[in-house]
Amino acid sequence: MEIKEMKRLLELTDPRRNKFIEKFQKSLNYYFNKNDITNRNNGESKTNSKGKDEPLRKADNRVSSNFHQLLVDQEAGYLATIPPAIDVEDDNLNSKIKSVLGDNFNLRMNQLVVNAANAGVAWVHYWIDEDNQFRYGIVPPGQVTPIYSNDLDRKLLALRRTYQELDPDTGKNYDVHEYWNDKTVTAFKSETTSYNNLSRIDNRFPIFDASSGDELGSSNVLEHGFGRIPFIAFPKNMYQRPDLFKYKGLIDVYDNVYNGFVNDVDDVQQVILILTNYGNEDFDEFMDTMKKYKAIKLDNTGPNDRSGLDKLTIDIPTEARNSLLEITKSDLFVEAQGIDPTDFATNNATGTAIKMLYSHLELKASMTESYFRDSLNELIRAIMQWLNVPGYEHIKINQKWTRTAIHNSLEDAQVIAQVANYSSDEAIAKANPIVDDWQEEMKNRRDDIVDGDGYGTDDNIKNVTDTGNEDE
Repeated sequence: MEIKEMKRLLELTDPRRNKFIEKFQKSLNYYFNKNDITNRNNGESKTNSKGKDEPLRKADNRVSSNFHQLLVDQEAGYLATIPPAIDVEDDNLNSKIKSVLGDNFNLRMNQLVVNAANAGVAWVHYWIDEDNQFRYGIVPPGQVTPIYSNDLDRKLLALRRTYQELDPDTGKNYDVHEYWNDKTVTAFKSETTSYNNLSRIDNRFPIFDASSGDELGSSNVLEHGFGRIPFIAFPKNMYQRPDLFKYKGLIDVYDNVYNGFVNDVDDVQQVILILTNYGNEDFDEFMDTMKKYKAIKLDNTGPNDRSGLDKLTIDIPTEARNSLLEITKSDLFVEAQGIDPTDFATNNATGTAIKMLYSHLELKASMTESYFRDSLNELIRAIMQWLNVPGYEHIKINQKWTRTAIHNSLEDAQVIAQVANYSSDEAIAKANPIVDDWQEEMKNRRDDIVDGDGYGTDDNIKNVTDTGNEDE
């Protein structure tokens, strides 16, 4: 791509990119407890009992409630604490895929859920490193601007990635702009938002001799060789809408009412004394007399005299505010499809009761899972392509997602015990409440049998593995 064409593309995609970043940044602010109530404090949540220059209303407390972070992490922990188990119906291939995904696969899935909740969509980029190993990483959502086709397939035609780098020679930051298509990536850079100084990064990618492997130079264009754009979108929902904007108004209402309550508590301590016909203008003397004698002297002008001391205070509508806070919080967790941790009375609850408690969160997590499944399949197929698996595009990929929630393990174990004689070892291992990795459990069970747990022949081993019952 030429500089003139790239500049035109940057200008055309900037409005959409800026709007996306604005919403993403707002979600991040609420995730990091920088709600709108803290705007006057530069995003800092803090108390200030003397923040206003008013006689009766001095307090200006701005303490933000961290509901958004709680709700986002609640879903991420519920859905992705245990990573999805991938099964392509080939134990050897399963092991290779698991190795490529890495030990921190669960952390990356957790981060994808958090990014998707805050931005509406998360992104994974994969590449082949200098050691010819498959690598993948999570790209900050604000860096990626996709370009889709207008047909119903909504195919990813191209992708713009913009991020900052530091120039070690000048000590200044500049923007890197990458243009990706299904064959190449082209790198440019600029120092201004007008792109008047847009230029190629000619030393971005090394060029090698295919026959000798010698480095011949460098270029701003690289042929990545994947046959597709190596970026995968993990959308949160059909409209790629961030979670925050479903309930932001309720958070703001809660913050306003709560801080108004705190302000009143601070201000009620500020009592203003009203003196009528006080016989001395020295108020320091008045305060000393009050402290010393617990009394004051007032002038009396006759029988209808109204001389005296009164006080001006602030009344706090406690009951109304408590009710409003409770209603707002209750509506917030309903709209956000979360679980209120302060309303958790489930002692000795049955499995059905616990499922009802998690029903709203399960609905939200199931929707996220349904969109993540296709994206994860695409990543697995990219790994199989790198592994040179024949027919990788048509291999069936099974995913088993495990929720992390309070559950009645005794009920689960009783159900398994009742159906054990009629189920395969694989089904039992998948449903076992004390097993996190059913494939590892199956392997351990086979190893135990071979090591001498009462079974001596290959036929017996096969029978136990296939049926879960030695006598069958």
